[in-house]
Amino acid sequence: MSSALQVTVPDGVPFIDFTREFDYPVADVYRAHASAELMSQWLGPRDLEMEVGRFDFRPGGGYEYTHVAPTGDRYEFRGTFHTVRENDKVIQTFEFLGFPDVVSIETLTFEDLGDGRTRLSGHAVYPTVEARDGMASSGMEEGMKQGYEQLDELLAKSAA
Repeated sequence: MSSALQVTVPDGVPFIDFTREFDYPVADVYRAHASAELMSQWLGPRDLEMEVGRFDFRPGGGYEYTHVAPTGDRYEFRGTFHTVRENDKVIQTFEFLGFPDVVSIETLTFEDLGDGRTRLSGHAVYPTVEARDGMASSGMEEGMKQGYEQLDELLAKSAA
């Protein structure tokens, strides 16, 4: 069974790490990250709609998207893809435009656990511990939890 999201915010260093296991093959989990159409169906909290402005999933490419709340509030994000290795690893920058000049570098690793299962691991590095603490206290973990639950649901529909 897919596992719960595990988020670690270690003391004294500007890192956030996470792991989440899925009962789906690496290729399926990776494809859901590599496709703007699929990603817009699962990324972020359940109550937000996602508008993708740009999504160029390749080394040197980038992305821009906006989460829109039912109230009309808009939360804009952008980044650049540095490394994209199919079914293996993505290294990208991530910036929430509500906190300009705080850019993190994120590594996502897709690990084949056998039997059609995948472990997704992430490591995000922030410019300061304070910036990391701001992200950790922003509701990020709950948004990720809901997003990965939605990814499970999307993958279940695809498998059916």
